[in-house]
Amino acid sequence: MRFRNLTRRREIGANCYLLESGENRVVLDAGMHPKLAGYPATPDFGPLEDGAADAIFITHAHHDHIGSLPVLQRRQGRTPVLMTEVTGELSSAMLHNSVNVMTKQREEENIHEYPLFTHRELDDIRARWIYRDIEREFEVPDTGWKATMFDAGHILGSAGVLIREGGNTLFYTGDVNFEAQTICRAADFPTSGIDVMITETTRGDFARPEGYSRKGEKERLASVIRDTHEAGGAVLIPVFALGKTQEVMLMLHELHEEGLIPECPLFIGGLSTKITVLYDHYAGRSRRSYPGFRILEDIKMLTPRKRGRVELTANPRCIYALSSGMMTEHTLSNQFAWKFLDNPRNAVCFVGYTDPESPGYKVRTAKEGDMIKLARDLPAVPLRARVESFDLSAHATREQIADYVEKTRPRKLLLVHGEEPAQMWFTNRFRETIPDMEVIRPEMHQAIDLW
Repeated sequence: MRFRNLTRRREIGANCYLLESGENRVVLDAGMHPKLAGYPATPDFGPLEDGAADAIFITHAHHDHIGSLPVLQRRQGRTPVLMTEVTGELSSAMLHNSVNVMTKQREEENIHEYPLFTHRELDDIRARWIYRDIEREFEVPDTGWKATMFDAGHILGSAGVLIREGGNTLFYTGDVNFEAQTICRAADFPTSGIDVMITETTRGDFARPEGYSRKGEKERLASVIRDTHEAGGAVLIPVFALGKTQEVMLMLHELHEEGLIPECPLFIGGLSTKITVLYDHYAGRSRRSYPGFRILEDIKMLTPRKRGRVELTANPRCIYALSSGMMTEHTLSNQFAWKFLDNPRNAVCFVGYTDPESPGYKVRTAKEGDMIKLARDLPAVPLRARVESFDLSAHATREQIADYVEKTRPRKLLLVHGEEPAQMWFTNRFRETIPDMEVIRPEMHQAIDLW
């Protein structure tokens, strides 16, 4: 079996990988780069001839893993797409939203090739999506290979993929979290019998401070909310619509039930609501904490969103969990922040990753009084609000991933989904802990023999 990296560069971007064996071709994920536009944001499908793929695996519904799926399916017209049911339903919502975003970008930013696919095309390609349950082995169509999906603990429906060919075994982690979150339980991955592993390295360049605990981060968040409430201000929590919104909402519910934060209205909006509906739909039919708990019905703090486009205003003693998590231009959190940051009573709480080029990163790293340019079409605004950051990542720490690799001890390890410094941290560690394991950092299109 041979591996090729179809991601255009070594980074967290348009994740996509090709497995080849004889006449068989299988694709792992088909993402879109979050910082690029048009076809340069898609993987480079060059090594994969049109109609040649036997199957496509999708590990979860985040944009950097599914954003190019319709483009790939257009080239692989009859190829089945394999994923969990939850991932399929979430992917449909996310991709339809992507059409709306691209259509708007075509008008506002003059990107002529947008949208890269249409709503009708999305409805048509779903006929080739096949849902598989976790921990149940199945045959990969037209290959003679067998596969099993395992809960990755990253977001609802996320999965790692185990592939068997003859007497050899490959495991692709996708994005993984080995810690229980609020809704998502910790990953439940196989720990033996893996010859080749392909693993994400997202947090390889980040070291948690000594004494960290998730419980401590939640209590620190509660303290900021209490302080802001007492000062008569509002709290803005920038969140990703898929995964982080739902985790934060249930976390706030827990804090309120424990008496750690006061009664205060909670607002969400837009795509977050649609995704939360799906989280509620699978409340009793997925591997998650709080089985049967319906977020939109059972959280007392939640304020129902009115239908249609309603402009949110920052009312005192309220919490606003708004997307996007990086305050990307023209998103709800970006526009809201422009009228929010100049009030010293308010607080902004970051609970996830912000890219160094994003508006969210500017806010996160600014000093009080700095002028913040949130969008090209908005004047700069002074930062007077309190800004705090919390480590509530949905990705495993580098130490947790390293521990997992050292427990399973594959013959070969391929490092993907990470920047150069992140991958080097893993490379250096495994030189010490598993010196006989081959560690590979795949270049674009590099053909790597796995067995």
